Order: sequence, then structure tokens, then C-alpha cells
Amino acid sequence: MKFNTLDAKMRVYETAQDYCVLPEMYMIARIDGRGFTRLTKEVHQFETPFDEKFRNLMVETVKHLMNCGFNIVYGFTQSDEISLLFHPDENLFGRKTRKYISVLAGEASAKFSSILGDVGAFDCRISELPNKKLVEDYFRWRSEDAHRNALNAYCYWRLRKDNHSRNQASSKIQGMSIAAKNELLFQYGVNFNNLPAWQKRGIGFYWKNIKKEGFNPNTNEHVPTDKRLLHIDFELPMKEEYNKFIIDLLK
Repeated sequence: MKFNTLDAKMRVYETAQDYCVLPEMYMIARIDGRGFTRLTKEVHQFETPFDEKFRNLMVETVKHLMNCGFNIVYGFTQSDEISLLFHPDENLFGRKTRKYISVLAGEASAKFSSILGDVGAFDCRISELPNKKLVEDYFRWRSEDAHRNALNAYCYWRLRKDNHSRNQASSKIQGMSIAAKNELLFQYGVNFNNLPAWQKRGIGFYWKNIKKEGFNPNTNEHVPTDKRLLHIDFELPMKEEYNKFIIDLLK
């Protein structure tokens, strides 16, 4: 069998499951660390419940993803997860989901591992959202999840450091109200409201046009220019203000 014939035959099996995101649909990629509990708590023993060194690893990973060839409007990270909102006109790889999933998981894993000096693997999934309201809801969902995770993590690790076992700490906070969890932390001298915003709400990444003074060698004049810079926001707004922030980005 000639190669061209064999190639055409086998390509059918390779591409049979190809799925392309429809035009005008919003795409969001969620990229999650695989086995990161063991990696961060046992192998590398990062500080609990939050470690700035680990935070910086995630920040550098998101920065890399925002600059690796995709048209990404907004990036968000909390804990070991990353969410990326693509521009509605994004058309790389013909909008084939398998390409986005494989490339983004690979890029994230490679960047994170190269900085850490150890293997850190990520998986990826794509959400397809038909309107701006659902995009707004998606990021509100991840923001609320960040807040819930932070409160639970602080309660859990305060109890663990107070000689509670894993099971004891988990059982104690299970079913507790938000008010009760805040009171628990207050008993340990921790005011949850005063903790760093990035721990409670995650970190945002978005582009800003900055006015710079350039030089035109043809006219020998200084001229104003626009430069597109990636802004990293460690103090994202909360609740309805965050909804408005997302809508403004979409404009």
C-alpha cells in the first residue's frame, strides 16, 4: 500500500472524534494540577495553607499560557487551578477542542515543571458558553470557590497545628456554617477578613494598553505610542463587583 493511501486511511481514525467549538461561542479552558496534594504537601512540603513560592509558580505558569500563541482575554488562578477566557474570535487550530486541551495541558505542565525542577502535571477541559452572562457566572463560580476553599483551608490547618488529626480536623469543620468557621479562626487569633485578597479571591490576569513615549527616527520626533502589557491583579473585587469587572473585560 502506498504511503499516501495508508496515510489517508489512518487519518480517518485519528480525526474521527474531532470536535470544533461553534463560531461565536465563548471558550474557557480550566487547567487543574494532577496529584498536587501529594506534590505540594509531601514531596515539596510547601507552607500551609498558602505559600507564596507556590503562588509564584502558578503566576508564572499563567503568564506563560497568556503568551504562548492564543488570544486570551482573561486568566484566573486559585490554588492549583487556572481558568483562561479566549477571545470570541479565537480560531487557532480551527477551534478543535482536542488541540486546545492537549496543547494547554502540555504547556502548563512544561512551564510549571521547569520552574519547580520536578514533574508537575496538569489536565485540561474546555467549557463552551453561548453568552456573556454565562461567562460572568463561570468566573463568579470560581471566585466563590476560591473563597470557600480558603476559609476551609485556614480552619483545617489551624486545627492540624493544634494537634488535631486529619480526620478530627475534617470532621470538626464539616457542616459548619461560614459564621462558625470565622468564629473558629477568631479563637485562634485569625481575622479571615484581614487575610490577603489573593488567598481568598484568586489572582486575575488581563491586558492593559499603556501610553509610552516612543521615538520616530524618520521624523526625529518623540511620539506617544500604545504598549500592550499583561497586568496581574492580586486584589480582585468580590461578588457583584467581580461580576461587573468580568462584564467590563468582555466589552
